[in-house]
Amino acid sequence: MATDPHALTYLALGDSYTIGEGIDSADRWPVRLTLALRGEGVPLEFPRTLATTGWTTDELSAAMDRATPPLGVYDFVSLLVGVNNQYRGRSAADYRGEFLGLLQRAIALAGDRTARVMVLSIPDWGVTPFAERNARDAATIASELDAYNAVAAELCEAHGVAFVDITGISREHGGDPSMLVEDGLHPSAAMYGLWVRQALPVARGLLAA
Repeated sequence: MATDPHALTYLALGDSYTIGEGIDSADRWPVRLTLALRGEGVPLEFPRTLATTGWTTDELSAAMDRATPPLGVYDFVSLLVGVNNQYRGRSAADYRGEFLGLLQRAIALAGDRTARVMVLSIPDWGVTPFAERNARDAATIASELDAYNAVAAELCEAHGVAFVDITGISREHGGDPSMLVEDGLHPSAAMYGLWVRQALPVARGLLAA
């Protein structure tokens, strides 16, 4: 529980990358981001996290509808979702409409303050040992995720929402076993630390506004 009466509330929306599949809850990137911001004097509460491994955009939206307690208004909202859409073979065109709906909902949940919403790009799982073991074509995955991320970046720009690109980090380090958990797919705490380093200055600026 936050002890500061002026503490800022935080809602983290996503999938396995937000829930931190395979790691301790303390090592999830939204939690580590919160700690980093607190270390700089930003009175941010630990996030309410609405995320589950495997969720697609429509499944996240449905979960938001049935959230208990119902979702309210938050001082800060983060969103990272879409990898499971790509994994299941859905098109970037379908993603566009569903992501737009989620982005608009995230803005509403931030009290219609676009400057209090932050979107992270989808990491590239095609470079991981999991993809190699399953004979998945890395170039195809990269191309499809680039299309998804281009859609998200475009929509974020159109709505005045911050977009943090962590895809390059995932491509640079995603083949390193130390950057992954035992399944050879999901990020380790070390990888999430790199994401937080990328997101921190952006979040800091948004919460100072």
